[in-house]
Amino acid sequence: MTQKEIGIGFGTWAWGNRIVWGYKPEVDDILLKKTFFDAIDGGLVLVDTADSYGTGSLFGQSEKLIGDFLEELPNRKLRKITIATKLAPFPWRLGRNGLHKAFHESNRRLKGNMKRVQLHWSTYRYAPWQEEQLINGLGDLHEKGLIEEIGLSNTGPKRLNFLYQKLKERGIKIHSIQMQFSLLTKPSFEDEEIKNICNENKIEYLAYSPLALGILTIPPNRSPKPSTFLRQKLFERVLPKTNDLRTLLTNLGKKYSASQAQVALNWVRSHGAKPIVGIRNPLQAKDAISALNWSLTKKDKESLDSYRNKCLTNMPKNPFTSP
Repeated sequence: MTQKEIGIGFGTWAWGNRIVWGYKPEVDDILLKKTFFDAIDGGLVLVDTADSYGTGSLFGQSEKLIGDFLEELPNRKLRKITIATKLAPFPWRLGRNGLHKAFHESNRRLKGNMKRVQLHWSTYRYAPWQEEQLINGLGDLHEKGLIEEIGLSNTGPKRLNFLYQKLKERGIKIHSIQMQFSLLTKPSFEDEEIKNICNENKIEYLAYSPLALGILTIPPNRSPKPSTFLRQKLFERVLPKTNDLRTLLTNLGKKYSASQAQVALNWVRSHGAKPIVGIRNPLQAKDAISALNWSLTKKDKESLDSYRNKCLTNMPKNPFTSP
């Protein structure tokens, strides 16, 4: 599959999250609605969400917003998109039926438009016996015709292989795996293994946080202060050590008449992964759509690879990612 065929999806973690993204419904919801429709119209046809996107009393807010927006989407457009949610394997969601209630609640919020359901993270680090039970539970829902596609998230190559084979024995395919992947994730042998497994079994490789929570969009020698404490601390630690990489992104952006974000997204695509870019306003949607129209040369990809390998810092790894 060529880079242009891979496409770009968009993520909605910020749609309801106050702690990391400072979500304010009275200000953001109208903007998010336009963002959603602009993204769909522009060709970003994979919409990624999760039942845990939304904090405190806003639990499930991202799904709820998407469900409301979908009611205004014409059927001809609805048929072209994939709504993919992730169900959180909280410790109290136990046994083979542990995700069934969560599934029905997400399906209600999304107005019955869920196409793909993903296990949000691996339980291998705290309840290894539970992971197979939960994935089999999703398989049960698939066999009943309630789930069209099944995916994984934050699952390393060993567990990916294991769970893929378990569902394959039942004649069920794993359609996608979602991992943190960007110019600021640490290069690893495990990541190359995952890509190989995906290529061999035609599993879609999805890259979340492809812009490193916005860090890769910041021009060199700039140090803005994000609105939330968590992102402030991350920026303070990471920005000073990424100036050379962000300078290269800027220079390549000038070459392609593109933004730093577009260059970073197309670097992800050049590695065979579909970036799931977080968007919160129409300008961000437009920028991501523009990245669909061009590709990096092999030489420019390799330059970015080299700067990534030399980078003095990396994004924090998800602690629940399995081996």
